[in-house]
Amino acid sequence: MTAGNDFEPEAAQPELFSALLTPHRSLNRTGFLVLMGFVCTVSFAAGLAFLLMGAWPVLGFFGLDVLAIYWAFRINFRHARASEEISVTASELRVRRISHRGHVVEWVHNPLWVQLDQKADAEFGIEKLYLLSRGRRVSIASFLGPDEKASFAKALTAALVAAKRGPTYNPIS
Repeated sequence: MTAGNDFEPEAAQPELFSALLTPHRSLNRTGFLVLMGFVCTVSFAAGLAFLLMGAWPVLGFFGLDVLAIYWAFRINFRHARASEEISVTASELRVRRISHRGHVVEWVHNPLWVQLDQKADAEFGIEKLYLLSRGRRVSIASFLGPDEKASFAKALTAALVAAKRGPTYNPIS
């Protein structure tokens, strides 16, 4: 065998599209600490007022309210760790979903056979986005709002069209 017949591993293909989608959270850690400080202060002041009026059990219920709010935010922040990575090259479309618990699920499709399906409402816009391929339906971009889904669908459709068109030959570069 000559050197020209040796097997060459396939070179990495350029990405036509890549997106990392995460749930939106409007409250960061500092805002959470400020909010919880405010809730604790107000609950303690209100509970102290009831304590001075002789209704001492109410103080405990205000403490339970603070714990319930803290617990709800902990769950909210835990769910914010979820993400979805979508990338398109000329030979594959890869969807990698990471749950809030760290479980990873990955789908790999040939972009030549993938269609993007939308479930839209006349009043609200795009509600759901799906990738259809070989009888399988994968829901994507569930974190996004209707306007963001429309922009995402437009960009992903352009990448799928570019993948279906195939690589372009540029003799200059």
